[in-house]
Formats: sequence, structure tokens, C-alpha cells
Amino acid sequence: MEILSLPVVRDNYIHFLIDVESGETAVVDPAVSFPVQEILKRHGWRLTHILNTHHHADHVGGNHELKRATGCQVIGMHKGHEIIPDLDVLVGEGDRITLGSRQLMVMEVPGHTQGHICYWLPAESALFCGDTLFGLGCGRLLGGTAEQLWTSLARLRELPGETRVYSAHEYTQSNGRFALTVESGNTALTERMKRVDRRRAENLPTVPFTIQEELETNPFLRPESHEIRNWLGLAQASNQEVFRELRSRKDAFT
Repeated sequence: MEILSLPVVRDNYIHFLIDVESGETAVVDPAVSFPVQEILKRHGWRLTHILNTHHHADHVGGNHELKRATGCQVIGMHKGHEIIPDLDVLVGEGDRITLGSRQLMVMEVPGHTQGHICYWLPAESALFCGDTLFGLGCGRLLGGTAEQLWTSLARLRELPGETRVYSAHEYTQSNGRFALTVESGNTALTERMKRVDRRRAENLPTVPFTIQEELETNPFLRPESHEIRNWLGLAQASNQEVFRELRSRKDAFT
């Protein structure tokens, strides 16, 4: 399996999954169609699947044209009122999608929206998580609740540390600025931000990142941190309460 990440629009990524033996190719969250078609043509790849994580326009905007041009299947969440254009295959928790010789597992992860899913590819230790988890951050609440999003992130914390996370946006640097305000004493975080700043100065991506990196540096996955709790004034609160307050503070952060 080859994985290619294509930056588009301002800060989106469209991720390509290519099964080399079969030639089957999937794209995750195509915001637009033209750059995808250019890549397909350049490499001679055959688009067979679109994998949507949720219904927002910057994740599904290319669905219609790509399906019309290639005849691919559009796959997305089976429930809720959040409409995904041209949806063919409806999936939910525990469903499996076959792409060549590999299988992707569907995980329901509501919070950013009610109908958000991730695609977990165990054979490649890769997670395609849309807007649920970002480098040093997480999605805003745009239809779901803080309780739902914390439950979803707690699930992702349990994935193997070497898992490479392919989020749908390049937000690591801006997220890191907030993270440094809430846990400035975290040396792993300060060192990571130096690497992030260097990469962004050279216009290089910070995606993918690993679950282990997030466990060590992402405040939204670290509600047990005494420094974060003291900064929030929530030393005795539950992890969920700490997360809710962090999400609220991040929303107001400039």
C-alpha cells in the first residue's frame, strides 16, 4: 500500500491510498476534484473509492465530479441528517472496507460532528481521522458535544503508539501555540514545536504524526497532566471536565 498526501485549498490534505498489486485507489475527503484527477492521470492510478469522514463541504466538495469521471464508490457514515453527496455505501462502527489486499476498519468518532468516522488501516499502522484529531489539537464542536469528542479521542489514545495519523488539515503549528500556553513545562512539547516551526518555515508538512507524539504533547490527549489541570484550576476534575474546559479555552484563543 502506498499513501500520498496532497495539500489543497489553504490547509486541507487529500490522502491517497494505492494498493500496488490491484491498482485500486482510494482518496480520503476530496475537498476538490481537479487536483485529484491530475494526480490520477500523472501516475496512471484508477480511482475506485472515495472515503468520506464527515459531511463538511471542504471534505466532500470533489465527490460529484470524481464519481462522474471515474465511476468510483463513495463511502460514508450511515446515520444522521448530515448529507454526503453521491453516497453509495453506508458504513458504521466495525464495518470493513476492502481495498485490494488490505482492509480498513470503520470507527465511529462523533464530536466534531454527530456523524464523523475514522478509517483505521491496521496493516499499515495508519489512521485517517478527518477532523477528529489534529497535530497538537482536535476538532471544534460543530454538531457534536464535548462529551462525545472526549470519548472518541479516548478511543484513539488506545491505538498503537506507532500509528501514523493522517488528519485532514495542516493545523499543527497554530495548535502548538495554544498547547505551549497550557503546558509550557512539557519539554517534549517545546522540542516538537521547534521541529514543527522548522518544517513549516520550509513549507513542509507536519502530517502524518504518530499517536505516541500526541500522547506526549497534545494537551487534548493529556487531561491527566498536573500542569494542565493547575493552569485550568481543575485539579480535582474528571478527564472529561478538563477536556471540555480545554476545548472552550482553545475556541477563545487568538
